[in-house]
Amino acid sequence: MRQTAEPGGDGMVSITGVSNSCQDPVTWRKHSVTWSAGEDGTGVAKDFDPEDREDDDIGGTLIIPHSATVERGGCSSTQQVAPDGGWGWVVLIATSVVLALTVAFPSCLGIFYTELQTEFEASNTETSWVPSIMTATLHAGGLGFCFCFQPAVTMMGHYFVRRRAFANAMSSTGTAIGLSVLPLLSHFLLSQLDWRGSFLVLGAILLNCCVCGAIMRPVGGGRGVASTRRQQEAKGSTPAARGVLKDFLRKYLAFDLFCSNKRYRAYALCVTWMMLGFLVPLVYLVPYATSQGLGHGQAALLLAILGFVNIFIRPLAGLLFALPWFRDRHVFAYVFAVALLINGLSNCICCLGTSFGTLLAYVLVFGVSISVVGSLIFTVLMDVIEMSRFPAALGLLTMMESATILVGPPLAGLLVDRTGQYTYVFYACAGSVSLSAIYLMVSFYWLDREGDAAVKGRSPPPSNPPAAFPSHCEYSDVPAKGDKGPAAEMHVTSV
Repeated sequence: MRQTAEPGGDGMVSITGVSNSCQDPVTWRKHSVTWSAGEDGTGVAKDFDPEDREDDDIGGTLIIPHSATVERGGCSSTQQVAPDGGWGWVVLIATSVVLALTVAFPSCLGIFYTELQTEFEASNTETSWVPSIMTATLHAGGLGFCFCFQPAVTMMGHYFVRRRAFANAMSSTGTAIGLSVLPLLSHFLLSQLDWRGSFLVLGAILLNCCVCGAIMRPVGGGRGVASTRRQQEAKGSTPAARGVLKDFLRKYLAFDLFCSNKRYRAYALCVTWMMLGFLVPLVYLVPYATSQGLGHGQAALLLAILGFVNIFIRPLAGLLFALPWFRDRHVFAYVFAVALLINGLSNCICCLGTSFGTLLAYVLVFGVSISVVGSLIFTVLMDVIEMSRFPAALGLLTMMESATILVGPPLAGLLVDRTGQYTYVFYACAGSVSLSAIYLMVSFYWLDREGDAAVKGRSPPPSNPPAAFPSHCEYSDVPAKGDKGPAAEMHVTSV
């Protein structure tokens, strides 16, 4: 193992270690640290400062092998490094199936829209609550879909780092497969059975999510283990209710990230805003097509074509975004915003005419743009926060967006009931989605300019040689057993 250490401008030390078996980075924090590597390739990083905070980052990078154990204030936990392959490919396939059966399922309810409206003699506003509530509970919480969707996405994020953009794009292909298959299947079931029988068959198909969950497992099987001393202290003291609530919100809902991380806040607000009209066209495309004289078969075919476009575009987007040019420049947010802008403006196409050809052109443009958006929606989130906070950040994001997902279709139904025209729905969606894309572009551009100005205004670090340490730091090499190269254990203490 090779280590190099460089003093930073703040008197701290930037440490880099390179192992022959891995190239996955983690971040050193501003505290007293000991790093060691044994013959089995397992790295151990120990923090002896109980007052350490996660946001005290010194900017150094440590490249470690397959696992690392971190101790903070008597509490130890094992953090497994993403393998970027291996069993991760199985998790990727399982995630694709889960997305095909959950995210794509509410869109096929447009096939049953007219039947539900006739059966219950309901208005457009009342009928639209069915896909609205189903999609909102998928994102915000509830039995079934939510327990499948969010764990699958989170699990896949832990298995991939270097290939994360590619993995996210490939898993989102599952949504495309669902969009292409489920509408045709729903149309066939509706022609053979009524809507009640069709729902029973579709519910049985959704049980395959249980199989996908059964084959998922933690990365390397590692789990955090609390020390006996920390457990005894927890038993012997009753924390204040405010502290318990603060810890809960930080761990599971990431309110601290929303307040402190400007990029995460901007992205969360953008996604919440865009969801007001992003999914509405999938609900109203079939009713709009049938109201213009197209048959149910042609309307279902439009949704199927939309799914097939996603099947071809999303893997290509994954290969493109996996290139080093995109990974190194961190432009995922801008690509996401441009695709979102095109997606919003494409809703105006279906208002130009009522023929099948016009709606087909709309589906093609809408499908290409939604493919790019779907490929990057989780990649951008993983790019603006640490992966260790991803589950909590995703939880808060989905709760926020569920509010607009819930009210979007009913508001569109109210617009149809008041005007009698579906075209106003698509115009409203175009305005909502396009404005959210512009907001994201302006926000990230402003944050980038602010970051560049801060870097230029920062004083340059002292030009000390890499091996020279400040007087208040101690460095020592300890030979490891069987180590034929440089020392495999390094102790650095920063005061």
